[in-house]
Amino acid sequence: MSGTVPNRSVLTPVSPDTRRPDSEHPGTAHPDVAHPDTAPWSTDPYADALRNGHGPLFLRRPDGWLLPLDVERWCGGADAADLSALRRCEGPVLDIGCGPGRLVAELAARGHRALGIDVSETAVARTLRIGGSALRRSVFDPLPGEGRWGTVLLIDGNIGIGGDPHGLLLRTAELLAPGGLLIAETVSPDIDEQVQVRLYDGRRAPDGTDGPDRTDAGDGHFPWARIGTPALLRYAQPNGWHPVDQWVADGRPFVALRRDRRVRTVSQSADTANSAAVISSQFPRKTSGDSPLAGS
Repeated sequence: MSGTVPNRSVLTPVSPDTRRPDSEHPGTAHPDVAHPDTAPWSTDPYADALRNGHGPLFLRRPDGWLLPLDVERWCGGADAADLSALRRCEGPVLDIGCGPGRLVAELAARGHRALGIDVSETAVARTLRIGGSALRRSVFDPLPGEGRWGTVLLIDGNIGIGGDPHGLLLRTAELLAPGGLLIAETVSPDIDEQVQVRLYDGRRAPDGTDGPDRTDAGDGHFPWARIGTPALLRYAQPNGWHPVDQWVADGRPFVALRRDRRVRTVSQSADTANSAAVISSQFPRKTSGDSPLAGS
């Protein structure tokens, strides 16, 4: 559950001075150069929680409200609710904010071509370790196979990335092939909330100095969104998305949206006939000598 961005301005290209020559992924951002507010997901306490396989871990608003994050479930295997979403996947799958990689690993075990992206080095390393493919990227970085993915996943609250559902849907449309499928997990009931939050482990002040009653949105806060299914549909329908399925599994609501085949973006290649082969060629190659971030 990661990949935050400060605002819509990150939809503009990465500055050339943050890039490196890369024969496998030309033009991609250097993996150690993160967008300003991806940093919370790249460091403690998130990395500690993933290494330990459990929380406590929360998103904390400036007013003290806490949203518990289900680290234990993320670090486990795919459960029945997850499988209800994975069974609907079509073609090559991109898991945005893949976290410790349970969905990518399950898709790989089922024979799907699936790639996870996450800004956390710890998350990417864990995904690779359990058999998934992953790259250290923000969703707003240049990515392999743009305009060619069959399915994009926004699970475990990742519809909230960047605090701007409209902007995230625009970016997702750039990544999908025409007619591609977005599977998103929403919240219940009908919520449409964009807030500033920070990661908090419940055992210490969020930045080591401020107390639990602090109410300003200083360093360490980043934008996040929580939206229910009706709100997601309100964002989606004016922008070339059509709902094809809605369901609830183990209390978790999901929506499947299909991208209008007539919608095209500047990132999309005119020829998508060989999309699976193109995407496959850009998966990280894992050999015994590779680092945990192989291919990134």
